[in-house]
Amino acid sequence: MSEQSTAESTAVAEEAYQYQIKIEDAGPATKKVQVEIPADRIKTKLAEQFKELRSQANIPGFRVGHAPAKLIEKRFASDVKDQVRRTLISESYEQALEKNSLQVIGEPQFDNPDAIELKDDQPLTYSFEVEVQPSFTLPPLTGLKVKKPKIEIKDDNIDQAMTNLREQQGALVPVEDRGAQAKDFLTADVHVKDGDTVVTHQHDAQIVVRAGRVANIQIDDLDKQLEGIKPGETRNITAKASEQHPTESIRGKDVTIEIKAKDIKKLELAEVTKEFLEDLGFTQESELRDALKEQMIQRIEYDVQQSMREQVNRYLLENVQVELPTKLSEKQTDRIVQRRTMDLLMRGLPEDKVAEVVEKLKEGAKDEGARELKLFFILQKIAQQENVDVDESELNGRVAMLAAQKGERPEKLKGEMSKDGSLSNLYIQMREQKAVDKILETAVVEEVEVKPEGEGEAKAE
Repeated sequence: MSEQSTAESTAVAEEAYQYQIKIEDAGPATKKVQVEIPADRIKTKLAEQFKELRSQANIPGFRVGHAPAKLIEKRFASDVKDQVRRTLISESYEQALEKNSLQVIGEPQFDNPDAIELKDDQPLTYSFEVEVQPSFTLPPLTGLKVKKPKIEIKDDNIDQAMTNLREQQGALVPVEDRGAQAKDFLTADVHVKDGDTVVTHQHDAQIVVRAGRVANIQIDDLDKQLEGIKPGETRNITAKASEQHPTESIRGKDVTIEIKAKDIKKLELAEVTKEFLEDLGFTQESELRDALKEQMIQRIEYDVQQSMREQVNRYLLENVQVELPTKLSEKQTDRIVQRRTMDLLMRGLPEDKVAEVVEKLKEGAKDEGARELKLFFILQKIAQQENVDVDESELNGRVAMLAAQKGERPEKLKGEMSKDGSLSNLYIQMREQKAVDKILETAVVEEVEVKPEGEGEAKAE
């Protein structure tokens, strides 16, 4: 037999090799996998590795490729065994997934990984658990009834946008003739107490006198609690720390927040002057108002589309039964926070306000985890079924929009997002949105006036 024929026969044998694999259920969307690598397979791989090493090893006193096999084995036994162990585990792991069509999410959890080692003339057995893509049936996706909010932009809306802009361009001026009022800016020393014990503090904290967070604790009536406070005065506020508060010892507990005022400022709105307009790139106030209206139209269009998408999402969640993996990872919580952050930026919320909302998001992210994970599985299946994907130009376009909101260069922002993982999350989010939009293409859409009670529900015909 020729050398070529021998090589081809060996390659076929390698491809045909089947490991001994056992799969069993280990909970919702979780599989327990046990793999046995026979001793003869290990022996063959060790021999191959030593043979290859011998042909390349440069051992003092011997020509390359002519060192004694026993010497090679003695000198490199540990390294070769480790390499073969990794190779065999890798290829048997991949075979276990491919042969059993396991769509793995997350990383495998190996049982007693330190004990997975090669022993002379013995098989290698290892096992692991993996969370996998759950199996479920999709409901009808065509002819859904969806309500489209109809929103009219009025002069009052433009007036409010002008006021917001004047606030952003305004200046803080000292208050000396009165105590604090709603929307004032307070500089204060803050001490959080559990009984008589100070558990956390912050000097020169910047507090806006309105419903918000102080020391990572939400206070809905903060404006009333601080009304009239003057520099040098101290107020004690009783509030409950959330179950996700950074300070573990006060989670879920009632605490006292001691606020000692040091300085009060109020915001004076910028005047709409010629200089004000020119700084923003306009010559007439009417031009600025037209620009604000156009910006508002774009945001409303985005919000309306999101509203319709959410109706579809609710329909899918209510009509799909999915057994979720029991371990909702921190990665999923982070993904939810990143997703909400990007949504807020796309809607034009200033970055400082986004940071404020993100703190609240972190508290509720774990509670949303099951819903988001279920929806993730559903929309990924729809995207695969409908051949929906996001190309590079679409991704770059969304990054450019986010960069404009943040005042950064698109290429710089994309690099940052690639490093922290948010770029892949953005891709997933866009793919999910396109999957929902695919469903909306065949939906029966009814325009409705916006009602304070909320959005309508999507229903299958």
